[in-house]
Amino acid sequence: MSAIVLFEEKQVRRAWNSHEQKWYFAIVDVIAVLTESDNPQVYWRVLKKRLADDGNQTVTKCNALKMTAADGRQRLTDVADTEQLLRLIQSIPSPKAEPFKLWLAKVGFERLEEIENPELAAKRMRQLYEQKGYSEEWIEKRMRGIAVRDELTDEWKKRGVREQREFAILTAEISKATFGMTPAEYKDFKALANPKTNLRDHMTDLELIFTMLGEASTTEIAKKRDARGFPANKKAARAGGAVAGSARRDLEKKSGRKVSTRGNFLALTRPAKKQAQLKPPK
Repeated sequence: MSAIVLFEEKQVRRAWNSHEQKWYFAIVDVIAVLTESDNPQVYWRVLKKRLADDGNQTVTKCNALKMTAADGRQRLTDVADTEQLLRLIQSIPSPKAEPFKLWLAKVGFERLEEIENPELAAKRMRQLYEQKGYSEEWIEKRMRGIAVRDELTDEWKKRGVREQREFAILTAEISKATFGMTPAEYKDFKALANPKTNLRDHMTDLELIFTMLGEASTTEIAKKRDARGFPANKKAARAGGAVAGSARRDLEKKSGRKVSTRGNFLALTRPAKKQAQLKPPK
């Protein structure tokens, strides 16, 4: 599981290793937070060489994982777990070192809590949306949509669909059949220029409902057909999306209004941005 968290308005990419039960953090993101360097990649290269020359084993143990870069592409990025980061922080002079250490401890503790009680993850996500200014009705649909999506991806995994690229292709098939647009085309339609922006966070209630219908229908069709492998599940995705697409067109005909809108929640989320950030514990 990968995610982005915020420390004092700056993004820190991370990935959860379920086998080791620990977070791995993008080192350049941590350096950007602590040093405010204009080029954290160069800072890290210089620091990495200096530590290696000094025989510091922390550097040699650092792994590289594919993470989403600023351009939206998956790129190999040096990562470190909490223990490695704490050692690295000692080599970076920064007044933010101590607050960041506390923040790291908080992030790790919350993840352990969520493993013990998965409902906590949903509760924290709900609180984040509330802080951003979304309505309770919208949040309820968004949370339900996440559950429907999780059920679908779990089904895909069982049926031999490979994650990342194949998931993205199948999702695009469902969206195209449901709305007549792939997710990328939908983001352009809504003028969402940032590649990291989550399209579903900018959907209206109706758009979320039809997204859920398309994905829930795909899950049921895949089960009914016992779809195995990517080609069979691609057909199921098109069929599931077609169910939602037919329902959407029927509603539009009877209501006289389009379900897909160009509206987004950028104006809503920006004023509340600071309230939604994860601050280090005091």
